[in-house]
Amino acid sequence: MELFYFQVRVYDLTENEHTENDVLVMGTDGLWDILSNQEVVDIVKDILDNFPPGDFSRYASAAQELVMQARGVLKQKGWRTMGDTRQASNDDITVFVIPLHCHGNLSSQSSLTESQDALPT
Repeated sequence: MELFYFQVRVYDLTENEHTENDVLVMGTDGLWDILSNQEVVDIVKDILDNFPPGDFSRYASAAQELVMQARGVLKQKGWRTMGDTRQASNDDITVFVIPLHCHGNLSSQSSLTESQDALPT
């Protein structure tokens, strides 16, 4: 009879308090090939600062701005970044800006109820 040994890994986890401006930015290489980490931080911070904290559209607006910055604008030299200093992305660009702050007034039950109320009967 053969014995198999399995290794079980136990990871240390920490819990942090997050503010309304703490987000996770997930993007395809079309974003990261053009914008640096610091440029993404600066863009997201500027967008979030222009919206009130309870406005959930601020996250979609930040994602949209990141896509626009990476895509650039069409110039005579082709697609260029907004500053016209380098070539913009020719790759697909997908960006998610995910809030890490727990909104106390939202619950999975209320979201489910609201979505069921929207269904046609």
